Amino acid sequence: MFQRRGTEKNTMSYKIEKVNELIRQHLNEIFLKDLSLKAGVFITISRVDTSPDLRYARVLVSVFPEKETGYALETLRQEMYQIQGALNKKLSMRPLPQVRFELDTTEAKADEIEKLFQEINE
Repeated sequence: MFQRRGTEKNTMSYKIEKVNELIRQHLNEIFLKDLSLKAGVFITISRVDTSPDLRYARVLVSVFPEKETGYALETLRQEMYQIQGALNKKLSMRPLPQVRFELDTTEAKADEIEKLFQEINE
């Protein structure tokens, strides 16, 4: 049986994409049901990047309002054990990815670039 070159890589990247989406969906559910944030603070998962060996998942989050970023990240850090446990119960795969939360600064960087363009055009 012959395979085309690159087919295995495409299959693996498709699998990673599916795992990323599954983790994102489950974490959204966990955040809505189990995460204890103060009123008016919202955490959005902007992207999940799972390592090729499926052992680690980097979860990029954005926080609204921005001034509550420190509070939100500290809450995620404090409740990491409960979040990871709830995610592990929902995922039926091995290995179970270890989750790490990071702040997504893409939007802030885009705002800075937009401001620079506006200054140049004025």
